Amino acid sequence: MHQELTIASHIFELCGCHLQKLGTEIHGAAKWPEVALQCGILEAQCSLDFVTEVDLPLSLAKVTRHIPFLWAAQNHTSHYDIEVEKKSHWSMLHVFLICFLASAITTVLGVLIVSLVCTSKAGFQLQPNHEGVVQKCAVDPQKTPRTSPYNPQVDPKFQFLHHLTKSKRHEFPGGTIQWSRFRKNAKEYQSEEEMEFGRSINAQHSKMTFGTLLIKSKGLRAPHWHFNANEHGYLLKGTVWIGVVDAGGDTVTTYNVTAGQVIFFPRNTLHWLKNVGSEDCMFLLFFSTHEELQTLDVDDTFFSTPEDIAARSLKPQGGVDFIRTFQKQTEDQAINLPPNLAELVQNASYQQSSNKLVWRYFFDLKGSTEFRFPGGRIQWARYAKDGKGLNPNEVIYSEFLHSKEDALTLGTLRIYSNGMRQPHFHFNANEMGYVISGCGKVGVIVSPALTTDFTIGVGDVVFFPVGTQHYIKSTCDEDLFFILAFSTRNQLQTLDMDDYFHATANHILAQLFFKKQEEFKKIPRFKEDQAINLP
Repeated sequence: MHQELTIASHIFELCGCHLQKLGTEIHGAAKWPEVALQCGILEAQCSLDFVTEVDLPLSLAKVTRHIPFLWAAQNHTSHYDIEVEKKSHWSMLHVFLICFLASAITTVLGVLIVSLVCTSKAGFQLQPNHEGVVQKCAVDPQKTPRTSPYNPQVDPKFQFLHHLTKSKRHEFPGGTIQWSRFRKNAKEYQSEEEMEFGRSINAQHSKMTFGTLLIKSKGLRAPHWHFNANEHGYLLKGTVWIGVVDAGGDTVTTYNVTAGQVIFFPRNTLHWLKNVGSEDCMFLLFFSTHEELQTLDVDDTFFSTPEDIAARSLKPQGGVDFIRTFQKQTEDQAINLPPNLAELVQNASYQQSSNKLVWRYFFDLKGSTEFRFPGGRIQWARYAKDGKGLNPNEVIYSEFLHSKEDALTLGTLRIYSNGMRQPHFHFNANEMGYVISGCGKVGVIVSPALTTDFTIGVGDVVFFPVGTQHYIKSTCDEDLFFILAFSTRNQLQTLDMDDYFHATANHILAQLFFKKQEEFKKIPRFKEDQAINLP
């Protein structure tokens, strides 16, 4: 009993200053719960710390039951009777327990909410460590890639490789389309490997989708536009007449494209592609989205518009009766080639607009500057600050490209037989490439726990997330030839392995690799850039 009174007295002293601030006057037991509640809120931590320090096996109820008597003694309120004191004690205890329970529940809920919010952030991922145990890692999405969930049934290389030739062929009257892309519906993938690639480019926020577009002779990719992506294309073969309609419809730009040249259509720009050659044409297309591509074709919008609304808009002779003469085809006309085309079209002209208009949507990649290295060559369709190294027409393309959000940088990479694009990484862009000819080997390093290498051949698509170190080696007798796209409209920032080794102080390398400092003098420097080298 003496110990209980001593501890209660101490708690009462801790609370005393606050009770005085409250200006509470105790005239009866009915007032005590209010005071006890305020005292508990203001000094609960102090009283609990004191009990912990003395380490006595006393319950909080035993201690707090003496506090009313101490209050009464200090204020000379000897008129309390024992029944009132008991009611006061239990009322105070009930209030305290209710408050304590509410605080505990609130704290638990708060912790759960904060945990859910934190784990939903893109910057925090679950990744395997070296022992295969899942752990939380803070990730900068612009520096370290988010790897797709580990699937023991699928080789990790398919996060970076897609065999496009095995994908579904979407057939139309005038041609064929094949895709390397993300699909929300898993059933739309042709295989587990294809799904792994689609999920990877989506999870990495690659801002890239790839497709091949084959148009038969005289076929037409119907006038259309894309809601959520810019479109960049490289014409692999054939001759095509392009049309682009600017906002307002006041300016229509038309031009001809031949193999090795690049086209560019900004988001929501209406455009068409007409094969004017005698053979099939083939486009290699990149779209600046990692989501499902959203597209509207002009014929689809027309037939989806109420007849009276279409008549009111176009005001044709015959009004709505004329609109009703249009017949929707049973087959999708995305790539169109009517069997009676000669009857439908009697006079077709394929005009070429002025260069100042054309070069906003066109770049002569095959005729551009070649950057030569010991093991190969690179050509670029890209933005160059201040137009450095570009001719006047190329400057038009460069500036227009740079003005469009999420525009891509395109380039061709030719690696001679046994040549190698040495290990490197990009600071500011994801990379996607399509193998046009040749064969080779690719290696990717995401982390010490995720490295892979694999062979590639014609028709394969590769993907390198921003910051991942990768190399490409030509292993055939013929050149390995790529079309590449990078997810930046700015100048591409790249660092090669030999450059960062030479830039690092040799005593730092000696300490890191447990190797004598003078040994690093054996790594030579070359006057010629070794970005693509030979043995």
